[in-house]
Amino acid sequence: METGEKPFRCELCVKTFSRNDTLARHKRSHTQEKPFKCMFCEKVFSHSSDLTRHELSHAGKKPFQCMFCANAFGQSDNLTIHKRRHTGEKPFQCMLCEKAFSRSSHLTTHKRSHIGDKPFKCMVCEKTFSRSSHLTAHKRSHTGDKPFKCMVCEKVFSRSTILITHKKRSHSGEKPFICRFCEKGFSQSSDLTRHEISHTGDKPFKCMVCEKAFSQSSTLTRHKISHTGEKPFTCRFCKKAFSQPSDLTRHNKSHTGDKPFKCMVCEKAFSQSSHLTSHKNSHTGEKPFNCIFCEKAFSDSSHLTKHK
Repeated sequence: METGEKPFRCELCVKTFSRNDTLARHKRSHTQEKPFKCMFCEKVFSHSSDLTRHELSHAGKKPFQCMFCANAFGQSDNLTIHKRRHTGEKPFQCMLCEKAFSRSSHLTTHKRSHIGDKPFKCMVCEKTFSRSSHLTAHKRSHTGDKPFKCMVCEKVFSRSTILITHKKRSHSGEKPFICRFCEKGFSQSSDLTRHEISHTGDKPFKCMVCEKAFSQSSTLTRHKISHTGEKPFTCRFCKKAFSQPSDLTRHNKSHTGDKPFKCMVCEKAFSQSSHLTSHKNSHTGEKPFNCIFCEKAFSDSSHLTKHK
């Protein structure tokens, strides 16, 4: 018999439940645990009910047909949600700001913007997020994982939104962001902001430990790790840890053998852009690295180091 009592409390977000198994399912929203695996495609889910619905997609059964278009669905609730695209119906309304949504899950996420609730915690650095998708994307900052690949240039990205922006701007040639100092155009506003600092020399981001200043917040963030000794970026192959994501990216290539930087003259390929730059000097004869003692010049900085 239902008493309304909720004795089972989540220690991560203080939410309470009437049943222990409901609490167990809820906890997976924090841990991102997905113990239910599809036998057909090995996709994993946090709830058995989600797995059951997913497996219908393999059976090919879509008995629920939209009356407005040709789309069909394996589940009636998916059809109900889809219909709202045609009708514009938004039945889920926020009681605080009266904003309306077509899905209850969207309303739940929106409510967190009012109360500041961030129930999704990173197990590596303990940073919290209001959306599970934001936590998933954040985790890649620790692993270096970049699952979204551009089919045009094969460049990879950690977020689908960055890939979409990349394709729109890099391959279309569109450069709508213009520098007010030199009128150079950029495909992204963030690139323009960084560029304009080269004109102003502004370094607004200061380290609170040593007072060193930087032109970009991301550079300051990377610098701070030099004080803490923290190594949050872990190799997914050998678990070696690094303080900078760029170091992890370079290290990963030692496992994958990836050599994306190719010489246009002889087609020799390199794992790092700096190695390609040094190699190009062998074609041009350029020797930009000078010894301060004897003025002998070298095409590669490593050769100068050996010479010293």
